[in-house]
Amino acid sequence: MPMKLNPADVKYFQRGERDNPRFWSRFADRPSLAGKRVLDVGCGHGSLCVDVAKAGAAQVVGLDLNVQRINFANANVQQNYPELVGAISFQHIDLKDYPLESFDYILSKDSFEHIIDLPGMLAEMRKRLVPGGRIYAGFGPLYNSPFGDHGMTYSRIPWTHVFLGKKRFAERVDRRWAHEVNSIYDLGLNGLSYADYRRILYNCGLDVVYFKANCSTKAISKVFSVIRKAPFLTEYFTHNIYCILEKPLSG
Repeated sequence: MPMKLNPADVKYFQRGERDNPRFWSRFADRPSLAGKRVLDVGCGHGSLCVDVAKAGAAQVVGLDLNVQRINFANANVQQNYPELVGAISFQHIDLKDYPLESFDYILSKDSFEHIIDLPGMLAEMRKRLVPGGRIYAGFGPLYNSPFGDHGMTYSRIPWTHVFLGKKRFAERVDRRWAHEVNSIYDLGLNGLSYADYRRILYNCGLDVVYFKANCSTKAISKVFSVIRKAPFLTEYFTHNIYCILEKPLSG
């Protein structure tokens, strides 16, 4: 009997109809995916993978550490996109444990702010890119931005988590959650600053061919982009990053 799809999961998946075009629009260009092999790290419910497969990719692999999302993604494709079954596979596995296959493109949407060992993850991605292959990554909100707590402080006051400090922030969430929280890592947040991301991305052994912050058409984002020009405010008014990293043809 086919797995019954949870309506909440279906609704979240359908957000991709709005989110995926926005994801691609925030880069300098959208690559031609026809006939390409594509890996999606942190694929969630699989919406971006379906989008890529529809664009003609020869093979699409989605990885995520949340087994419920992977189960949904597999069942959803089988039930609602049978024409894509041969092109897409979803696996509940960490990238470091995934075979050393080669991909033309690696995608990561709203995942880098959750990856604790980002340098290690980028190294694993690099191993799996063909020479000249590219990573398209877009992520946010950054930890030091107004709502970088991802709603976990249950506060509408911006920067509440920053004022609290990482230890008190974790303690506050611990009082609300049923399981023990010892640090922000237990919340799935790496706490990296904008400066940390720049340093890591520009020193990962890949060429940065595109790097842009505060990618959004919203008026508040445009205001933030003006304010962040002041050096002492850059950290607190940078809410997202979109970048394209390319593996050198040699070396």
